[in-house]
Amino acid sequence: MAREYDKLVRDDVPAEIREDDETPVTHRAEGEEYRDRLAAKLVEEAEEFAEGRTVAELGDVLDVVDAICAARDVDRDYLEEMRAAKTDDRGGFVEGVVLERVEPTEDHREPDFESPDE
Repeated sequence: MAREYDKLVRDDVPAEIREDDETPVTHRAEGEEYRDRLAAKLVEEAEEFAEGRTVAELGDVLDVVDAICAARDVDRDYLEEMRAAKTDDRGGFVEGVVLERVEPTEDHREPDFESPDE
């Protein structure tokens, strides 16, 4: 019985399947389909990292980031500049800050439309 995947895989996976005496059915994604599949693969790999928390899974995330950069003709150095600029502007994630909620001040309260005296 055939197993269905319909997902982007590493370039050597079809050869590995052939080595197991099975027949992979593939096509090459290009253009917008390729970019869409890379985005989906990034989510998949990030979810796998979140679940397993291994360095190998984190490496998979970086492999997909590199492929996205290549597909979008974005230099990895430029990506690093963008990352550093955002970190300079808004900070990084090293302090473990968790935003639980934002409570309004008097100047930023929403009007109470239920109130009879307005």
